[in-house]
Amino acid sequence: MKNNETTIRKIRDSYLEKEPTKLDELKALNKKIIRPAKVFAYVFGSVGSLIIGTGMCLAMKVIGAGLSFGMPLGIIVGLIGILLVSVNYSIYSKKILSRRRKHADEIITLSNELLNAN
Repeated sequence: MKNNETTIRKIRDSYLEKEPTKLDELKALNKKIIRPAKVFAYVFGSVGSLIIGTGMCLAMKVIGAGLSFGMPLGIIVGLIGILLVSVNYSIYSKKILSRRRKHADEIITLSNELLNAN
């Protein structure tokens, strides 16, 4: 009987309109800070990986088979891709740090309100 009541309450609560709480605000603000840096890191890392793959294909003459300088070009392109992938985490960390500094006052104020309310 208790289990049915819990299920009924969960279903009913999912249909009730809820006003956003301070905790919801804090979570949304945190996502707002982190999401752009994550998107950048995924895109930048993917592009770097594609460049590495292109370099490998050139070096192994999968593409550009008629080029006499395919191997050296492939090595150079591959090294550029490796460089991009290698600096990706550093760029991501700096983006997160700068965005956190930018929104630190808001986060701290909201966190203090929530902590003091408890």
